[in-house]
Amino acid sequence: MGRFNDLVNDAARASGQHAISKSSTSTLPERDASLLRLNANESAYGPSPKAVAAMRAALVSSHFYPDDGAAALRERLAQQHAIKPEQILVANGLTALLGVIARTCLRPGLNAVTSACSFISYPMVTSAVGARLVQTPLRDGGYDLDAILAAMDVDTRVVFIANPNNPTGTLIDAVAMDRFLERVPAHVIVVLDEAYFDYASYFAVKRGVTYSRSIEYVRSERNVVVLRTFSKAHGLAGLRIGYGMGPAELMAYFAQVQDVFAVSAIAQAAALAALDDEAHIRHAVEENALQAECIGREVAALDYQVIPTWANFLTFDVKQDARDFARKLRQEGVLVRPLTSWGAPTSIRVTLGTVEQNQFLIRALKK
Repeated sequence: MGRFNDLVNDAARASGQHAISKSSTSTLPERDASLLRLNANESAYGPSPKAVAAMRAALVSSHFYPDDGAAALRERLAQQHAIKPEQILVANGLTALLGVIARTCLRPGLNAVTSACSFISYPMVTSAVGARLVQTPLRDGGYDLDAILAAMDVDTRVVFIANPNNPTGTLIDAVAMDRFLERVPAHVIVVLDEAYFDYASYFAVKRGVTYSRSIEYVRSERNVVVLRTFSKAHGLAGLRIGYGMGPAELMAYFAQVQDVFAVSAIAQAAALAALDDEAHIRHAVEENALQAECIGREVAALDYQVIPTWANFLTFDVKQDARDFARKLRQEGVLVRPLTSWGAPTSIRVTLGTVEQNQFLIRALKK
């Protein structure tokens, strides 16, 4: 127990937030250029050239503070989604936005509900404000919506649903989501985390599935907050920028809680430009879908149990200790994510890369 234990609050002691690394970031394995990074679900195709040009242009004005309300980006997103700018909040990444939601809607004595083996930030932001997180078991690798409903009580204020789910890659279709939302009590806000929306939308068209009606929920001002990010298909993970959409009144409360100047001017400029490069996004999602099919078959042929993906990663059971398996792959030059901390001790998650990167992975798996 450290000497500051009695000076910090209960939530800080219990939150389990990331500790500051003792190592320089340049020496972390994730920064080793000799290793193939397939552990963080980053885009294999990088940012749009238009976004890169916009970032360079924005640098000359970096002595000015950014637009605190991200007005130009909100207006552009409002036009794209046919909603009002007041229904949008731009944030420095979805993890930060999840923290804003938790600080606004949760407190000690209240709870949030989600699934086990879902996005790791949900327990972090919930415990950070002293609230309790209720996690229901997976069903067929994805969310059990009936169990989520059964877990809600009078103290529930937020439900977190990642769709597609991270780290399993499973999807809840629009019909199932409609039925679920009809049964959610009025005192609960449903957070639909659609970080992998671009990939899932493309898969849905190819597979003949109706994926998401989330924007319709926003337009009708339901108790739903929809999250999207520029970190995945847009390739801007290092800039930390995403956004939430929901009822205007609720977005205003979130804006009051959010830090001032939370989103840099460079990130805002890059996001605006990225939205205008539809060809770059189309290329990223089309190549991702092709690689998902090809690599999924090759991994399954190695006798690993693969969960069909709706995102930019594959999750599969390696039938042995996942951490040991990940260490062996690292020795072969590949970084992957063991899912032991998610309660899946024999499963790993692998980001889908380019053709060359994926073939390097397959060769490593065969060794």
